[in-house]
Amino acid sequence: MKEGSLEAPTRHPIDWQSDDFWDKKSLEQELERVYDICHGCRRCVSLCDSFPTLFDLVDESPTMEVDGIDKADYNKVVDQCYLCDLCYMTKCPYVPPHKWNVDFPHLMLRAKAVKFKEEGAKLRDRVLTSTDAVFSMTSIPLVDITVNALNNNAGFRKVLESTAGIHHEAPIPKFHSKTLRKQVKPLLRELDPKVIRGTTGKLALYATCYGNYNSPDIGTDFIKVFQHNDIHIDLVPREKCCGMPKLELGDLESVARLKEANIPVLAKLVDQGYDLTAPIPSCVLMYKQELPLLYPHDEDVKKVQAAFFDPFEYLWMRHRGDALNTQFPNALGDIAYQVACHQRVQNIGLKTRDVLNLVPDTQVTALERCSGHDGTYAVKKETHAKSVKIARPVVRKVDQQEPDHFMSDCPMAATHIANLAEKVDKPEHPMTLLRMAYGL
Repeated sequence: MKEGSLEAPTRHPIDWQSDDFWDKKSLEQELERVYDICHGCRRCVSLCDSFPTLFDLVDESPTMEVDGIDKADYNKVVDQCYLCDLCYMTKCPYVPPHKWNVDFPHLMLRAKAVKFKEEGAKLRDRVLTSTDAVFSMTSIPLVDITVNALNNNAGFRKVLESTAGIHHEAPIPKFHSKTLRKQVKPLLRELDPKVIRGTTGKLALYATCYGNYNSPDIGTDFIKVFQHNDIHIDLVPREKCCGMPKLELGDLESVARLKEANIPVLAKLVDQGYDLTAPIPSCVLMYKQELPLLYPHDEDVKKVQAAFFDPFEYLWMRHRGDALNTQFPNALGDIAYQVACHQRVQNIGLKTRDVLNLVPDTQVTALERCSGHDGTYAVKKETHAKSVKIARPVVRKVDQQEPDHFMSDCPMAATHIANLAEKVDKPEHPMTLLRMAYGL
């Protein structure tokens, strides 16, 4: 039997609208099959806590095999998966086209979806994943100031942990009443789009919940950098959450509602000649991978998928066509760079590193390990300690490097690592550093 990793991995559509997908007995049979394969391999033990949890259950069972695990414990493995996809992309030798057909993350998604349909979810988890509602309320003028002050109060954080299960040491992003959408209009300029190497030069920025409410400065950096490179950029006229938080919860009906709100808007932009990008890798991945696998026959979903780019992938393509401005008045020095998992899964290479390495007297050291933040995983009381453990190898490397700058394409991952590191004053987004290199 040859190992499937010798061939390019392929992914099958997620058949979530079939009866078999929701059948609990069928699910348990598939979990047992895949768990047995994982038990016989164990090369993913260094990734998320799903695998140590599984292997401990096997080793402590009466048979010391998967058949000895109480099926009621199967979800203990599922609960530790945050759909980073790294086992699929980097470790598992049995992914399709191998005949064993192991797609561990999407099997975990199926299990999460069945559990959500049967049991629902904690109020905390429903709230944490309802980003549109929560972020819009906490970004009301004066409310944002109050919420930010409370989140920085140690006493309040202890109360929040005991009542809501949000760990008191987990960094919580700030909220801004002056959102990106409120700031963007004076910054936008009309530019003449030029088609370069598969890019139209006409770009629509999907702000994302985080980019609009929590880090609007990143969005303004995007606009300044892309306009500096003669790329016409607009903000997507209206948007909802991409659906990734609800996907990770297993709430596929909410994913469907968000898809129905977003895809028509984005597809219309593509019809108008726009390419699409977003500042958060998870949101890019949602449109590049997850929605196309959930809706394989939806032509608008396919259209949006083809037009969606990682921002630095986009800039690198322009550079390959000699259309990127490489006049950088400011060096950046030594940069430690944590590569976000959901960017690695896009299989585009280290384009962020490559673009920033164009800046003179700048060296980017890429750290291709998980941050452990992973959506809400680092925030929840029951998993925060595990997220810290996952992050420690990256934190040690960053502290050893003592860089001039620390960055990640995922602001939440960057904040989590910076909060644990001793040699990092503040995390930075790569687009912010590129804007600084341009002197903008």
